Amino acid sequence: MAEIIQKDGTWVFDGDALRLTPGRDKNVGLLRRELGELLVPLTALAGISFEQGKRSGRLRLRLRDGADPLLHAAGGRLAEPHDPYRLVVEPDRYGVAEYFVDEVRNALLLDQVPAGPVDAYLLPGPPVPLSVSAGDGVASFDGERVRLEWKWQAEEAKSAAGPRVLPLADIVAVEWQPTVGLDNGHLRFTVRAAPGEVPPKYDPNAVELWGFKRDPLMALVAAAVQARLPHPAARAALEEARTGEEARTGEERSVAAGGPGGAAAPAAVPAPAAEDDHDALLRRLRELGELHRSGVLTDEEFALAKQAVLKRM
Repeated sequence: MAEIIQKDGTWVFDGDALRLTPGRDKNVGLLRRELGELLVPLTALAGISFEQGKRSGRLRLRLRDGADPLLHAAGGRLAEPHDPYRLVVEPDRYGVAEYFVDEVRNALLLDQVPAGPVDAYLLPGPPVPLSVSAGDGVASFDGERVRLEWKWQAEEAKSAAGPRVLPLADIVAVEWQPTVGLDNGHLRFTVRAAPGEVPPKYDPNAVELWGFKRDPLMALVAAAVQARLPHPAARAALEEARTGEEARTGEERSVAAGGPGGAAAPAAVPAPAAEDDHDALLRRLRELGELHRSGVLTDEEFALAKQAVLKRM
């Protein structure tokens, strides 16, 4: 076991997972304090590094793409005080930090953990229910629906319509953007059949953020919702299946339309499928089955994707 204890927090590695506990130092960000202790499985890691500095060093964890709903929703925009995967290390503990890095790296090598993306979240996201008040509104999430209530500072376009309730089934994507310079941040929900993008200031599906202390907590709401949406890998697989189905349908219609003079064009003799193409389609079927069993794909989405793959076979 490896352990490093600092004012900024405590990291413990037991060979299978890292336990990250935020410290009580005044410089620890509000988001880290509210997020609390995190248990990160070794399989979620892509790497670890330590950077020395004159006054302090930094331990940094790099997670595999798609492993953490918080990182996905925040899009890599978490500043250091709020990033749970960074730890400030004091100069007298540089040796301990280097030992910690070696232990984690050795475990990654021994377990042959790949550094590539994953097709399912390996961290659960923040627990629900939760409610955060920041910017021009209050965002609450109970695991099934998001409720947006507006403060007196909100624009009339929002407040006149009253509270907004968004069922999880209607939400396509969620994004948290911090305030940068003169540009305000936001927590935005992309909803099915919604009109074109509207500035967060007027968007009834977005909370505008002004750069105040509690703004980062909106990332918790974003992460909790993201953890319950289909994983990006599942959406990509479904989109690929739909694109393939549309292309095949278009080709069939073109053949049915016939050539010049209305005569049906002779059907092209399909070339025999290559063995490696067949194996790739079999692998895709297995992947879709795993996504369906884990609950990432609904019955309808699985049936559609499976049908598209089978037609290509």
